Amino acid sequence: MKFTWFNLMPWPYLPDDFREKNRSVWVDIDQKLFDPAKSHEVYNTYMDLLEYADTLGFDGVGVNEHHQNGYGIMPSPNIIAAGLARRTKDAAIVVLGNSIALYNPPIRVAEEFAMLDCISGGRLVAGFPVGTSMDTNYCYGQIPSLTREKYQEAHDLIIKAWTTREPFAWNGRYNKLRHVNIWPRPIQDKPHPPVHIPGGGSV
Repeated sequence: MKFTWFNLMPWPYLPDDFREKNRSVWVDIDQKLFDPAKSHEVYNTYMDLLEYADTLGFDGVGVNEHHQNGYGIMPSPNIIAAGLARRTKDAAIVVLGNSIALYNPPIRVAEEFAMLDCISGGRLVAGFPVGTSMDTNYCYGQIPSLTREKYQEAHDLIIKAWTTREPFAWNGRYNKLRHVNIWPRPIQDKPHPPVHIPGGGSV
């Protein structure tokens, strides 16, 4: 068994009467509740805690992607993971993850995850969540009936980009790419960094 210290990075300064006065913490949350001046301390405190977890011997430090909410103020976990990759030594960098159906083209995820694997010395654990409806459908406008199909194609493209050793063309339904030849390549290449599929919501 392995233990990951996971942080959603919620906004800690919601008012005490938030539940009474607001419909939700997602999607249409009032922007006035976010204070950019306080965010510097918030982000750095959360990163300090994740770095500290590495020194305590946790097997991994975990981050993830959410959009337009006070539940998790980390729309790009890869930015946080890049900082952690430089300032931790032993813990896996567990990105759970990038909502791959949102990326156009998804090889952006293959490239950024490869960078994280290289920066961390081969400690990346890649997460490919389908994403919540609040993130994927409401915030990013993905058509719900196509989300899983786009997800599957993105998954297959990323895995092929990591495991194919020569340039190839991709002629999918949602991605048509004349040349796929990612640089850099991940350190973990036998066959690729470990992939976790969190919160799929379907058997």
